[in-house]
Amino acid sequence: MPPKPLSRRERRELYTTLAGELVIMAGTVMLAYYFEYTDTFSVHVQGFFCYDTAYTKPYLGPEESSAVPPVLLYALVAGLPTLLITVTETVLFLKTVATGDCCYLNPLVRRTFRFLGVYSFGLFTVDIFVNAGQVVTGNLAPYFLTVCKPNYTALGCQQALRYISHQEACTGNQDDILRARKTFPSKEAALSVYAALYLAMYVTCTVQAKGTRLAKPVLSLGLVCLAFLTGLNRVAEYRNHWSDVIAGFIIGSAIATFLVVCVVHNFKGKLLLSEDSGEEPCNPAMLPMGRMESPLEKYIASQVSSSHLRAQRTPSPALTVQDERQSV
Repeated sequence: MPPKPLSRRERRELYTTLAGELVIMAGTVMLAYYFEYTDTFSVHVQGFFCYDTAYTKPYLGPEESSAVPPVLLYALVAGLPTLLITVTETVLFLKTVATGDCCYLNPLVRRTFRFLGVYSFGLFTVDIFVNAGQVVTGNLAPYFLTVCKPNYTALGCQQALRYISHQEACTGNQDDILRARKTFPSKEAALSVYAALYLAMYVTCTVQAKGTRLAKPVLSLGLVCLAFLTGLNRVAEYRNHWSDVIAGFIIGSAIATFLVVCVVHNFKGKLLLSEDSGEEPCNPAMLPMGRMESPLEKYIASQVSSSHLRAQRTPSPALTVQDERQSV
């Protein structure tokens, strides 16, 4: 049975909601852009002590030379969830069609766009949280003094406990210095754990096929392990402190959990069109709750029950004649 057309009021409410969501999404993307690619928000200049061993680790080159370069990380974070969610939703849709359920293409498209839209919104939100933390704190990377190249003699660093707070103390490359001032929290750790948890919870809540009792936890824990290894790599290459990675893990985990539980409600979207229109699905065994009676059915049932009660209370003519003979 084809879906009922929306009324003018319902169509207006739908367009208003969609426009509001698009405005919110556009604002989130623009804020992430200003944080990432412009100097609108200046980074806090944090000082350092002379010869501080916490910031004298070797500099292993730009981010592109890392074992997990940004291009690879961003490609996996953006491409893997898109591919996995699209394929899974398509398989679930084909399964409902194969089992004879009344299913149309509309629920598939709505579920896929909803889950991917929420995931994309979470990605930009994680980026905003991380960039805001880096700009506000200005924590120094473990290799900061290596790229800063301060002139200790001119700074009067005869004693190691002397604190240097002015920005002109560094003589190295300004781009490397700026990058070394933006480490808390770790963006790579936050993005990787966000993507891993979102996908892990999606697979766990959505895939209900037989034979996946061990496959689902293996895939979910494998994704979380990759995110954990990404954080370990940041520490091993002296690009972040342990505190930076842990803070990134907390931010990514919190945002992923919030979106899954409170926004997409553990991925409990509607696979059947009848679930959205209030009609019964073609397979009644799939309904977890009983069918609600219409007002007409309730009225007919009440009339039938009242007629039965009257029939029980009214004696039959044969019994009446017999009672009169016994009384005579």
